[in-house]
Order: sequence, then structure tokens, then C-alpha cells
Amino acid sequence: MSAKTHLPVGQEAIRVKGWVAAHHYLLLRRFSQAFFLGLFLLGPWFGIWWVAGTLAGSRTFDVLPLTDPLVLLQSIATGHLPELTALVGAVIVLAVYALVGGRVYCSWVCPINPVTDAAHWLHDRLGLQKGWQPKRSTRLWVLGTVLLVSALTGTIAWELVNPVTILHRGLIFGMGFAWAVVAAVFLFDLVVSRRGWCSHICPVGAFYGLVGTRSVLRVSAANRAACDDCMDCYAICPENHVISPALKGKPGDTPVILSPDCTNCGRCIDVCAVDVFAFTHRFDQRVRETATPAEDVPKEYAA
Repeated sequence: MSAKTHLPVGQEAIRVKGWVAAHHYLLLRRFSQAFFLGLFLLGPWFGIWWVAGTLAGSRTFDVLPLTDPLVLLQSIATGHLPELTALVGAVIVLAVYALVGGRVYCSWVCPINPVTDAAHWLHDRLGLQKGWQPKRSTRLWVLGTVLLVSALTGTIAWELVNPVTILHRGLIFGMGFAWAVVAAVFLFDLVVSRRGWCSHICPVGAFYGLVGTRSVLRVSAANRAACDDCMDCYAICPENHVISPALKGKPGDTPVILSPDCTNCGRCIDVCAVDVFAFTHRFDQRVRETATPAEDVPKEYAA
């Protein structure tokens, strides 16, 4: 048995690539999440109105409109015909996420993602049980329910309980109740359902998953012949069911992760010491047929 199988998740990559390289995409994601949140807070906090509004709807430099397509869809469900500016803003957002992957929103933009990631980290450190695991279709049912409630009540229903919206308001007007909402999401993922909020409940993730079904930006396991079955990618991936078809596919099967559930977070790339994964596009079917030669692997990881 290889010594590397005894190392904690990600430690092999840290030893081979260094700590920064083994957390490359995680660090970029945290910067991205802080950057987008900061843009919306510049106005209320410092009077610098580069971006006015929230993730639900905004205008950048008083020119570029951006609208959350799910908010727009709820508005339409209420029977309200959106203005042209809102429609244009939604089309822009849809085009971007249709290209780069809808659930990129979940891993690179959503300010609740660090909360659920922290809950998962603590869950693993405490060695807690997996807990209740709803079917992955649950979030689709929640999405349908949100649209139905909007239609029946004439309100943008999800925005009344959306943790992202509540957090944003809290950062501007005072956290108060927002702390309770953030804590509830954290505790749900910690003790009720491992990775439950993002993977099973959140209708925003469900919606953007549908948007990114045919997205161009993808992760590929092109170097899957080098895989040493350390399982770190499965342990770190928030949607690890997406990995097997690309990593363990039969000869001739695509190495590209095509599932819309993939968040393009890049953590599988980070923690893989033998560089099985890389970002590419959905049309890149190249597969390396031979693994990295054993002599290229550091001695401490030899069998």
C-alpha cells in the first residue's frame, strides 16, 4: 500500500506543490467572493457608488444593468412585466453563467459559500456523521415551490428568506437577525446535513445548475492515467458524484466533467498531487494515455 494513502486530505498536494499551490483556487475564490461583496458595500459604507444595488439587481457605473435571472423569473411569476432594463440585465447575467458554468455563482460569488465551507471543515474535524441527506432533486422541488409561492402571493418570495439578501442587508443596516440566519445555515450543514444547504436545498444553486447545463468552461481529468486512488478529490469536492464519470470512465469516455452540478471550484485541481485535473473547455476530449513515470514522483510517496 502506498504511504500517501495515510496522509490527511490535501497533505500530499501540500508536500508536493507547496501550501499556496495546493490552495490556489480556494484562495482565488475567497478573493473573488470578497471582491464582489465589497463592490456592493463600497456605496453604503464609503459613498463610492461604482455599483449600486445588490446581487438581486444592480447598475454598474450607472450604465451596466445586472439582474438576478431567478428574481426576474419570480417577478414574471407574480404577473408583473419587467422593464426593459431588468430584462437586459438578466440576459447579460444568463449569458455569462451559461458560458462559464451556472454554479460558478455558488463557488466564486455567493457570500454564503464560505459559511458552508467552514461548516464542512468543522464537520470533518469533529468526525461527525453524514446526517440526513435529501435527494439531490430536492433543490429542484424547492425551486419550483419558490416560483409557485411567488405566483400565489404576488411577491418575490425567495428574497424574503434568501440568506444572501439577508446577509447583505445586515452588513448595511446592522447584522442582528442576519446573524441568526447565517448561524442557521452553518448549523444545518454542521449537524443536520453534510453540505446540505448548497448541494440539496438552495434553489439558487438549482437554478444556476440548469443555466450552466451546456456551459463551455469545464474541469477535465485529462491526466486520469496518473490517478493513484488517493481519493482526495472525492473528499474535497462539494458535489463528488460528478467526478467518477470523467475520472473512472472507460477508454474512449470523455475526461471532461460535464455534470451541471459541478461548481467549477477548482479544489480537485488544488488537492491532486499528480495533476490529474485541469480547467479546459467542454470540447477538449484529449486524454493522456500514460501516467507520470514513477521516477518523477518524490520518494516519500513511493509504495
